[in-house]
Amino acid sequence: MLNKSIVRLAIPVAASALLLSACGGGSGGGDTIKIAYQGPLSGDNVGLGENMERGIQLAIDEANESGQYDFELEYFAADDGGAEGQATAAAQLAIDDQSVLAVIGPAFSGPANVAAPLYGQAGLAAVSTSATNPTLTEQGFGTFLRAVPNDNAQGTAWAQFLSGQDGVDSVVVVDDSTPYGAGLADVAVADMQEAGLDVQRETVPDDTVDYGSAARTVVDSGADAVAYAGYYADLAPFATRLNEAGYEGIIVSGDGSNDDELINLAGDAVEGVYLTCPCTDATANEATADFSQRYQDAYDLPPGTYSAESYDATNMIIEAIDRLGGEPTREELYQELAGVEYEGLTKTFSFDDNGEFENTTIYFYQVEGGQIGYLGETSEVAGS
Repeated sequence: MLNKSIVRLAIPVAASALLLSACGGGSGGGDTIKIAYQGPLSGDNVGLGENMERGIQLAIDEANESGQYDFELEYFAADDGGAEGQATAAAQLAIDDQSVLAVIGPAFSGPANVAAPLYGQAGLAAVSTSATNPTLTEQGFGTFLRAVPNDNAQGTAWAQFLSGQDGVDSVVVVDDSTPYGAGLADVAVADMQEAGLDVQRETVPDDTVDYGSAARTVVDSGADAVAYAGYYADLAPFATRLNEAGYEGIIVSGDGSNDDELINLAGDAVEGVYLTCPCTDATANEATADFSQRYQDAYDLPPGTYSAESYDATNMIIEAIDRLGGEPTREELYQELAGVEYEGLTKTFSFDDNGEFENTTIYFYQVEGGQIGYLGETSEVAGS
């Protein structure tokens, strides 16, 4: 068991002239340390990646402008497009740059499964704020830390919610065949069946061109609800086809769909859709209100899915570097992070011996009036 390092509450330093750049303004006087982000900075689901990137960059810019550290920080982008096939190259970019002392990510479960072993071999901490497949912490990757509840929690939340809705007796669970979608669907099916729901499982690969057949399968089943385990780029055309086919039941999806781009792509077809996330709404909580305003000021848009959590994780890394004197090795920094108990703006961050996150809170959202609205924790929404 690693000893826990109790650290102070994360109180961000207000910063001015925050700019999204390759390198934030420095405090001077020390070596440059890079914090990398591996995630989708291109591709169909780039919106999710950009949410996290901005949170990371904001934390780095604020730290540099605060003048309280003897080292300068720099952001390092490792774009994997959200694709397993690009994960090795993205990870190797970060590994090969010896100034990179920690990585936020990989963002998606598929790329994480590919890249985490490489980071482990390099002794480089990979702190993912969004990869939720439960098996990622079971494979002994060495330096992988999950800073988010896994899909055991999210699948359970779906089951609790749907089983508590009047008139919902049957559900079609559809996954996109990715490690994220399949893993979430596995948990959801088991929990829904345990809750007494009649469950039908379907797999529709994420590269499907026409979701018409899948939509007809759902309508013909007579199911009262659809649970979609995948990303917004695929839920959007699927929901559009469901709407065209006359489906009128409940639709629920997870954090991979929880992005405004879902509405931009599908419009009225996703009105009323429920979304879950292990992430809070930074604009709706007092603890993140100041962060939300600074993010808005910096980027002229509100924080999105995992923006605040990625900001927290970055500050957790920065403070760990500072505690280690500003010049830790990769291995020393990983050990410090693995044993940390860090009070962030969104939650307390700590990890068990396998690098699993020690928190299981899931939050619900719903598309209403063309916007994603925050509903609250599962306990506040299930059975409503």
